[in-house]
Amino acid sequence: MRDRLVVLYRGNPPPATGLIERLTDTVYATEEELPMLLPGAEALLAWVTITPAVRESWPDDPQKAPRWVHAAAAGVDSFLFPALVDDPGVTLTNSRGVYDRAAAEYVLGLILALAKDFPGTWEHQRRREWRPRPCDTITERTVLVWGTGPIGRAIAGLLRAIGMRVSGAGRSARTEHPDFGRVHGPATLASALAEADYVVLAAPLTKDTRGMVDASVLAAMKPGARLINVGRGALVDEKALVGHLADGRLAGAALDVFDQEPLPVQSPLWDMPGVIVSPHTAGETTGEREALMEVFLDNLTRHSEGRPLRNVVDKRRGYVVDEPHPG
Repeated sequence: MRDRLVVLYRGNPPPATGLIERLTDTVYATEEELPMLLPGAEALLAWVTITPAVRESWPDDPQKAPRWVHAAAAGVDSFLFPALVDDPGVTLTNSRGVYDRAAAEYVLGLILALAKDFPGTWEHQRRREWRPRPCDTITERTVLVWGTGPIGRAIAGLLRAIGMRVSGAGRSARTEHPDFGRVHGPATLASALAEADYVVLAAPLTKDTRGMVDASVLAAMKPGARLINVGRGALVDEKALVGHLADGRLAGAALDVFDQEPLPVQSPLWDMPGVIVSPHTAGETTGEREALMEVFLDNLTRHSEGRPLRNVVDKRRGYVVDEPHPG
């Protein structure tokens, strides 16, 4: 490597630091220390990814900027600032593949929790109240997965396997997608929203997807439908969502991500009936840190040997491009 690798961390450093240090000179930086340590580095491992620290610490002189940035996450929206995006000499990679199955299982759990009203059951248990009541089934219910990247495809496969009717929504339409069957483009999105019992958001956050679920999209959803978001909070107009939940047009929502995180204590979403709030944990599992490090170590080895890197992000689009396109 030209100089050194900077590892951005918060709390505890990542695992396997000894393996990293065998491959390159390594410096560890907190968010506060990053402005001093980033200039002149060859590479940055962003173990913390939802932070403005990288943007705020990026050197003004392109000659002092890292040539490679690796995000220990699937989403890279924190890194899509002009100085990084516009520099053709900077490669951005992510940890695509680590979260696919975990996020899919989480979505299935949320759908079951909403359909079976598990939050209500747990509240009744807490109050020692015996309240039998009917609940929904999920077999043959219709799901629209908005975002057709690896996480969206994993969600589609799992939901289809348990008997739900699944389609996708993305940048362009396809009629014979191997995971979704049909992918709706902009022309048929409204009709797909009107038919879906559940709308699952798994798209990356880019300039094109920010705020994509606005008041008009929420109004187009089927009355009594439920929204699930495991993508990014800024995909959704939260104020409009609160309004559609409050007036009863939507039956509920399960939200793992929010425009502001942590979700402010004064947010009405905390207390709304039919709403599940979770703290951005859809992809968190035991072994997650080790899996993230495995992806990075593979790329670090490739970088040191001059071989092509895995999971190279198209910085203009904001995600790793393959077929089919994600979202």
